[in-house]
Amino acid sequence: MQSNWEAEHTQALREYLAKGLSYSEIADTINARFSTAYSRNAAIGRAKRLGLAGPERPADNLLHFPKRAPKAKKPRLHPPRERHVPEFMPRIPAFEPTEMPKLRCVEIVPRHLALVDLEPGDCRYPYGGDEEGEAITFCGHPRREGFSYCTPHFELTRNPDIAPERPAGTVVLRLVEVA
Repeated sequence: MQSNWEAEHTQALREYLAKGLSYSEIADTINARFSTAYSRNAAIGRAKRLGLAGPERPADNLLHFPKRAPKAKKPRLHPPRERHVPEFMPRIPAFEPTEMPKLRCVEIVPRHLALVDLEPGDCRYPYGGDEEGEAITFCGHPRREGFSYCTPHFELTRNPDIAPERPAGTVVLRLVEVA
């Protein structure tokens, strides 16, 4: 296996490992002695390739550093709270059924047209769609001029005494100035 380590450097690595120096110290000593620029990781890699570094080697480094005491568990600032279960749970009041008010309706029989079947002048007052999956149909009678509903449905949905703020209608655009 080819390496950029010279034989003298490898021999120095073996000597320093036998003396028990750390890889950092070995790299510094070899760099000072031979004017090289080996890193600590380069020394570790070379020792592993030579079969000198093994699982027991890191244990040797513990001789240089004092053993740390195990960390004590932090005391809890507050003891855990007990769960409070109320003895009496208030009951939800039962509502009595109320009679539905009678809805206003108009004396008109709708044509029940689908949206795609409506013509531009037909009433758009909807019927159905109250139940899940129920189709929505529309009145379909001729609508009131400028509104979406026929006269009976218009009066049903609006107060006939109050004029609408803005009646629906066509918009006329005029060209004022030619560029």
